Amino acid sequence: MTKAQQGSRAYLFSIVLVAVLGGLLFGYDTAVISGAEKGLQAFFMGADFEYTDALHGITSSSALIGCIIGSAISGLLATRLGRKRSLFVAGVLFLMSALGSYYPEFLFFEAGKPSFSLLIAFNIYRIIGGVGVGLASAICPMYIAEIAPSNMRGTLVSWNQFAIIFGQLVVYFVNFMILGSHANPVIELVNGVNSIVNADAAAWTIETGWRLMFVSEVVPAGLFALLILCVPETPRYLALVGKDDAALKVLGRINGSERAATILSEIKATAHEKTEKLFTYGWLVIFIGIMLSVFQQIVGINAVLYFAPRIFETMGMGNPMVQTVIMGIINILFTLLAVFTVEKWGRRPLLISGSIGMALGAFGVALSNLVAGMPAIVAVASIMVYSASFMFSWGPICWVLISEIFPNTIRGAAVAVAVAFQWIFNFIVSSTFLPMYNMRLGEMGDKFGHMFAYALYGVICVIAAIFVWKLVPETKGKTLEEMNNLWRKK
Repeated sequence: MTKAQQGSRAYLFSIVLVAVLGGLLFGYDTAVISGAEKGLQAFFMGADFEYTDALHGITSSSALIGCIIGSAISGLLATRLGRKRSLFVAGVLFLMSALGSYYPEFLFFEAGKPSFSLLIAFNIYRIIGGVGVGLASAICPMYIAEIAPSNMRGTLVSWNQFAIIFGQLVVYFVNFMILGSHANPVIELVNGVNSIVNADAAAWTIETGWRLMFVSEVVPAGLFALLILCVPETPRYLALVGKDDAALKVLGRINGSERAATILSEIKATAHEKTEKLFTYGWLVIFIGIMLSVFQQIVGINAVLYFAPRIFETMGMGNPMVQTVIMGIINILFTLLAVFTVEKWGRRPLLISGSIGMALGAFGVALSNLVAGMPAIVAVASIMVYSASFMFSWGPICWVLISEIFPNTIRGAAVAVAVAFQWIFNFIVSSTFLPMYNMRLGEMGDKFGHMFAYALYGVICVIAAIFVWKLVPETKGKTLEEMNNLWRKK
């Protein structure tokens, strides 16, 4: 059999590799703030207004506002512009955000002089990047699913989640390299107002370090924007817009000439899928889909990912950037565990065991702040257990379930609703974490806030396990048509 007859796996993998760069940028852009946020906070504390923890919490998570916008318009752009051009738009937005966050003074403000107007400009650039993340989070998996052969689709789509976590690890390492021997600013409450301790020692980080962390994204963003121009549009989209010859050509290169015509006829047969109203199958399936997204966020994982160096610093564990990189490596390994076991162990067992592991880790951190004299390694190990448990459960499995659980005829609308709730609660958790983490009470001081935040997340993890046990159906081995029948019987 000739290469034209059987298709090219190398061609397919090269296309998917470019697409998962979008997932890598998703992880990179959302986690870059973890290394930059302390220098950024100290920079704006030098302005002529009080830069409170609440303001810093909003600034640290402002990209998530863009994520909500991007995910909301992703379906419209994917339909109007196509999958490929929508991903190019995302790449350009990543690039604009990286440059603007590096130098928000561009054109309108005095260099290096913090002000409230400059803070607004900085947040606008972060929101622009967030729109790119929102687009990539929805369209990258869609692109891969529509380009991949059916027998490889699940595996190839799952690598997008791996790329997200890998992007977070890359930026943890980049932030660590940029910071080098320079000191992060130490910020403490003095008479109820945030103050910088020994600003001279941290001057480089306050003036320059955080900027370099944001601009480092220019390299992967520029590469993605260029490479996405070299990949084809998906055969499904080409068929939907009447470009059958182009669709057949792409299908032929991937699947071989013998299969291409058959696959194209199947695509054409479903090009005008029947759609139904959102609640055609009742409220329960929509409620479960939404709550999967909500629980993925309110267990608190992104508070850890975004503020990891600060958290490790409060635990007194040497260089906090080293601990953050170690956590990133652990996250990669446990994400791979999910990729290779989800079809063997099932969705529910992974979610329930992950919830229990997260609860134990969160309660471990809370206990280490409640009991005086407990070794710092206990809190660090608990954070690692908490993060690793998320990475083999709620991280990837939530996305798998959201793509499987909804009946065919309402999937588009239902997924859009679920993903929107995911980004909304991501923003809520990320913007409220720092004020909650820094709460002070009596002799415990800020240890009370550290304890309360993780005790709360631990309780939510227990509730998440109960939710999955009682309400979430197992989708392993079930066809999408069987899911339709399942919800009709509810």
